Amino acid sequence: MVEADVHSVMETLAAMEDPKARAINEKHGDDHGVNLSKLRAVAKDLKKNDDLAVELWATGDTAARLVAILIMRPRSYEASQLDSMLREARRPKVHGWLVNYIVRKSKHAEELRLAWMDDPDPVVASAGWALTSERVNRSPEGLDLVGLLDIIEAQMLGAAERLQWAMNETLSYIGIENQELRPRATAIGNRLGVLKDYPTPPNCTSPFAPTWITEIVARRQAT
Repeated sequence: MVEADVHSVMETLAAMEDPKARAINEKHGDDHGVNLSKLRAVAKDLKKNDDLAVELWATGDTAARLVAILIMRPRSYEASQLDSMLREARRPKVHGWLVNYIVRKSKHAEELRLAWMDDPDPVVASAGWALTSERVNRSPEGLDLVGLLDIIEAQMLGAAERLQWAMNETLSYIGIENQELRPRATAIGNRLGVLKDYPTPPNCTSPFAPTWITEIVARRQAT
C-alpha cells in the first residue's frame, strides 16, 4: 500500500476478495469476501487514523467499514456520531465490532446504552442490550437486575433475532454473575426455550441460557 488514503485501501481490499470467504460470510449476513486476519493486518499497517476512518466508513462498503472501526480512536467520537454510525451498521459484523470495539470504550457508552435499549428499531435496541450485558458482567452497580429479568421474561420470546440474542446474553450473564438471581434466570430460560436447539459445535458452550449458566458456573467452581 503506497499511500494511506481511501482509494488505496479500497484497492487493497478488492485485491483480497475471496469468493469462498464471501460465501461463508454471507451465511452470517455479511457481504464481504475478505479474510478477517488479512483485514486486521491492513488496519495494523494503517495505524489509528480517524480522518481516514471517516472516509472509509462513508463508502458504505462492509470490508472498508471493518477497517475503519479498527483504526478509530473510541474517544474521538461524539454520541451523535456513534448513534448515526450504529443506525447505518446493518451488517452483523460491522454492528458487533462497532459496539464492542468503539462504543463500549467511548465516554458515551452509558448514555447510548440507555438511549438504545428502548429504541423501536430492534437492531439498534440490540446494541443497548449488548452494552447492558457488558455492564452486568463487569460493572453491575446501579443496574436494576430484577427489572431487566422482568423485561426479558416479557419480551425476549417475541423479539427479532438480533435483539433476542442480545437479551438472551444479558439473561445468561445475570444468571452467571448473581447467585441469588440464578434460579429465576434459569427458570426464565427454560420456560421460554430461546436458542434451546441452536446448533453448537463440539467443545463449545451452547447459547441456551440454562446450559450456558450451568457450564460457566461449574467451570468457575472447579478452578
